[in-house]
Amino acid sequence: MPLARSLSMTSLNGLPQWEDEDLPVEDLLLFEVSWEVTNKVGGIYTVIQTKAKITADEWGENYFLVGPYFEHNVKTQVEACEPPNPAVKKAMDTMKSQGCQVFFGRWLIEGSPYVLLFDIGSAAWNLDRWKGEFWDASNIGIPFHDREANDAVIFGSLTAWFLKELSCQFDDKPNIIAHFHEWQAGVGLILSRSQKLPVATIFTTHATLLGRYLCAASIDFYNNLDQFDIDKEAGERQIYHRYCMERASVHCAHVFTTVSQITAIEAEHMLKRNPDVVTPNGLNIKKFSAMHEFQNLHSMYKARIQEFIRGHFYGHLDFSLEKTLFFFIAGRYEFSNKGADMFLEALSRLNFLLRVHKTDVTVVVFFIMPAKTNNFNVETLKGQAVRKQLWDTAQSVKEKFGKKLYNALLKGEIPDLNKILDRDDITIMKRAIFSTQRHCLPPVTTHNMIDDGNDPILNTIRRIGLFNNRTDRVKVIVHPEFLSSTSPLLPLDYEEFVRGCHLGVFPSYYEPWGYTPAECTVMGIPSVTTNLSGFGCFMQEHVADPAAYGIYIVDRRFRSPDESCNQLTQFLYGFCQQSRRQRIIQRNRTERLSDLLDWRYLGRYYIHARHLALSRTFPDKFEMEPSAPPKTEGFRYPRPSSVPPSPSVSQHSSPHHSEGEDEDEDERYDEDEEAERDRQNIKSPFSLGVLPQGKKKQHGEYRN
Repeated sequence: MPLARSLSMTSLNGLPQWEDEDLPVEDLLLFEVSWEVTNKVGGIYTVIQTKAKITADEWGENYFLVGPYFEHNVKTQVEACEPPNPAVKKAMDTMKSQGCQVFFGRWLIEGSPYVLLFDIGSAAWNLDRWKGEFWDASNIGIPFHDREANDAVIFGSLTAWFLKELSCQFDDKPNIIAHFHEWQAGVGLILSRSQKLPVATIFTTHATLLGRYLCAASIDFYNNLDQFDIDKEAGERQIYHRYCMERASVHCAHVFTTVSQITAIEAEHMLKRNPDVVTPNGLNIKKFSAMHEFQNLHSMYKARIQEFIRGHFYGHLDFSLEKTLFFFIAGRYEFSNKGADMFLEALSRLNFLLRVHKTDVTVVVFFIMPAKTNNFNVETLKGQAVRKQLWDTAQSVKEKFGKKLYNALLKGEIPDLNKILDRDDITIMKRAIFSTQRHCLPPVTTHNMIDDGNDPILNTIRRIGLFNNRTDRVKVIVHPEFLSSTSPLLPLDYEEFVRGCHLGVFPSYYEPWGYTPAECTVMGIPSVTTNLSGFGCFMQEHVADPAAYGIYIVDRRFRSPDESCNQLTQFLYGFCQQSRRQRIIQRNRTERLSDLLDWRYLGRYYIHARHLALSRTFPDKFEMEPSAPPKTEGFRYPRPSSVPPSPSVSQHSSPHHSEGEDEDEDERYDEDEEAERDRQNIKSPFSLGVLPQGKKKQHGEYRN
């Protein structure tokens, strides 16, 4: 038996390094399998798409993504080409000769990774046979009416078939790593293990099936993690077979990973296995990087949002847009899981505080959550038409005024301002003013909602009475559709809209990771998250004072619902009290945190998972070095020493600040010095995400 070769985290290009001449590095192939390869369904698509570049840089021609073939996706996203690896081509040809359609090409995203796509429909005639084989391998039966589970069986069987054809060409040498994402891809992992294929397997769960179902039902989830009868709960929700597929995948994998510490705790109780590695989700920061222009972009897109507000609130625009803050929540329409219920309650309390303290700050809150609608609200469309008409009127009067002023100045005269506007101009302006009269309140929704009487957001708005009255300091706009630059109402893409806002609010109860606050962070926009989201836990671990960097973390785990809501209200009220300068300083700090979320750093968690899978699958060939992963405390951004813009540390009774205070802040704040210190922190190595043994169970938590 040859000696085992050690694997190191410092290996070249992320590929494992060893000295066995019979096993050259370039022979190792990595396959990443997911239902969301080229097929956008949810957040896993974002994970795979953004991670593709750094993985392709590490593995080069040896990296392949495996997914389902859908013609409408392939036509717009994939460029067909021949497989560069003869073994891959031979395995594909074998499958094609037996009637299965297999497509190969490059996915047209950054990194241009190879994709291998299986046509589920062309292989559906094998479904009954494959369901029988899956039963023989796992004793899991799949009901005929669950199309998604049936598709997962076909997809998994095709994946296992391909891996078998491929591995047969390598004479049992350890040449293949297969990384499976979520239960839809798990059948391929289960079948590969049951057939004893020489493949190192990794399984990543991005959220447990049962966890999402239980939280959506408003069950006291985190307080009762060890109390649930898992089989009974899954059976009552008619997902027992899916749950079994997920759990079998977890226990068959050589290495099991999940995306956050909070999901690791959940997986231990729901799936009965403690994750080997926590692999946080990152972003390709270049996509969002605007160099040093992100503050200018904020001003530019804020002005675009202000234009929409002028139209939406015509006739009721008795508040200053210069002192108006834009908050937003966005994501899937999961009322309680996404924290919309708590957010609305906090807005009601915030409205009370702002009115009691007679502040001149106004908050406009957007709910960007897609729901079923008929069409645009007529009153909303009318508002934008009135705004445009007023703009055109002002422009025509301004042009006439400008010509008269110009001519007077040419003659060396100071014009008589009483004569420079004639009777027609006055009449036109009066008609324009009359056209802005409104006999109803500005609408709270931009679209006509289907079944609005049962819509949870609208019903809560009715209950708390936030109807956009003149006296309300908090205004609400529900936009039940994803944003688009072609919209006649708010012509902005999501990224542009986020840059124009002041604060993203995501007080989620169930959020395994949370890309929405992460996207805010890399664009320099402060956000609110919770300690029940993977992103919130990650920031608590790596930033000494997250609030000073614009990451406000609501405690929804160890506090009662009312206490959590009060904490969220204080965060929002404190943010309203900041001066403009404090918000600018905070955005600078928030944007610097983007390095924490870059795949160039977070990719090493995946490298470690692959090394661990190789050492466990082929212990006679590979072994982990004792120093891998490095046992360090990790990098942490210290609390900034200069001006505290955080409401958690700077609670003023009034949003106004004296000039003397601003001068003092100027002396205490040094942007270059802070930025350099943060750059030094990001360079430090940090510990890989193996779940700490001492943090397995934490109960006694409140449900909220």
